[in-house]
Amino acid sequence: MQGIEISLSVIVVLVALALAFDFMNGFHDAANSIATIVSTRVLKPHQAVIWAAAFNVIAYFIFELKVASTIGKGTITPQIVDHYIIFGALIGAILWNIVTWYYGIPSSSSHALVGGLVGAALAKGGPSALMWAGVGKIIAFIFIAPLLGFLLGGFLMVAVSWLCNRSAPRKVDRVFRRLQLLSAAAYSLGHGGNDAQKTIGIIWMLLIAANISHSGDPVPGWVVASCYAAMGFGTMFGGWRIVRTMGQKITKLNQPRGFAANSAGAATLFLATALGIPVSTTHTITGAIMGVGATGGIKKVRWTVAGGIVWAWILTIPASALMAAIAWYVGRLVL
Repeated sequence: MQGIEISLSVIVVLVALALAFDFMNGFHDAANSIATIVSTRVLKPHQAVIWAAAFNVIAYFIFELKVASTIGKGTITPQIVDHYIIFGALIGAILWNIVTWYYGIPSSSSHALVGGLVGAALAKGGPSALMWAGVGKIIAFIFIAPLLGFLLGGFLMVAVSWLCNRSAPRKVDRVFRRLQLLSAAAYSLGHGGNDAQKTIGIIWMLLIAANISHSGDPVPGWVVASCYAAMGFGTMFGGWRIVRTMGQKITKLNQPRGFAANSAGAATLFLATALGIPVSTTHTITGAIMGVGATGGIKKVRWTVAGGIVWAWILTIPASALMAAIAWYVGRLVL
């Protein structure tokens, strides 16, 4: 990628905008980590967000930056990246997150960001600006991640039911209150490890475009640390509108069900992050919750609520892409 002339003030503004998106990502997706432990009353809401935020940040020390590399180098052609594309992508993703948060819809911040990149790149360079192998992999996991979460959640719930079949309900609840804390912590690690890296990839892309970094260089430490911190702070503020949807509207959760859902979601996120695939933490945990609920019978899942969430999944990339394309045009006028 050839460096381009970008003023320091524009770089500072775009880095701040990226961190604002990262904060909103944590805020918007806090429900993914805490909905089960809040709805089952394992922790109070303020305790739950602190618990989740802490493990979002701890992920900094655990995961390699494979997802950041996919976002930074594997979605759009590096040669076309400039500050207008970064601006358009971030504005498109932020606007879509605001809309879905306001209406309490558990949409994907990750796919909003991917849609933003796609929309801004298409506005500038047309279809040839996209790296179709990378984009195709991300689109495939729109379906694979929730399906894997669904299957793992169902399997774990069946296993838990079989193991606890002859145990007293009070004892089961007491044991799974503790286990649910561990599963929520694991899910928050996976959330931080996958989602914070997407913003890292965006800032890295900007620094390479501005010739501050080179594609073969490691990501600057301040970028990694600031992105994990921004996500952690966002999670601490919690998107309570979405917590209600995730925690009780899809299916009724108790301690064992919450443990199974979080564990299935965490396993899926750990796998995707290890493979460097940017997946939706929202899709993953929603699929896991539906899988857990379905083990009690089809009627235990509120499929109308689930159907509305699926429509949000389908619309996220095209809607954020459209907003990003418009923002790209606006950015050319104001930056």
